[in-house]
Amino acid sequence: MTPQDLTGPVDRQRIHEEMERSREVFHALVAHAARDDLRRRSSGTRWSNQQLLFHMYFGYLVVRRLRPIVRVVGAMPPDSGRAFARVLDAARRPFHLINYLGSCGGGAVVRGARLTRWFDRTVEVLHRGLDTETEGALRRTMAFPTTWDPCFRRSMTLAEVYRYGTAHFEHHRHQLTLGTTSP
Repeated sequence: MTPQDLTGPVDRQRIHEEMERSREVFHALVAHAARDDLRRRSSGTRWSNQQLLFHMYFGYLVVRRLRPIVRVVGAMPPDSGRAFARVLDAARRPFHLINYLGSCGGGAVVRGARLTRWFDRTVEVLHRGLDTETEGALRRTMAFPTTWDPCFRRSMTLAEVYRYGTAHFEHHRHQLTLGTTSP
């Protein structure tokens, strides 16, 4: 994910298009994955392909939950925001365990058409949210816990948080080991 250009207006259309491309790819991956493919271990993770698909959806759910946090923490003095990020970084071990187990459980329960419906609903909420954000809100910056995710940077704008779901999706898409060719 490249940093957002802060010299002009936020390119909302680009963010919408990125989310829509991910939605199309996600639908194709879920629709064409054979049962044996879903049980197979992914590449570079401890998850099965089914669990990783759930985790890819979860990245967009994280965006949904991060938006109000960015609004609040981003309005705090910068030192407070950085301290908050340091506290979160210090809690990385329990975060990684919860992240892992959550995707294991979610992948066992939410799959197939149900998973694509959840994905669609979450992306629709993000589309609507993006359309209602002010330019100032999209430029609000927050410090992030960089040890939590390879797509997090030390500081991110709300616009970059909206793009995080797609960056996270693409990062993990290449770890799938499905028998069909990834779209």
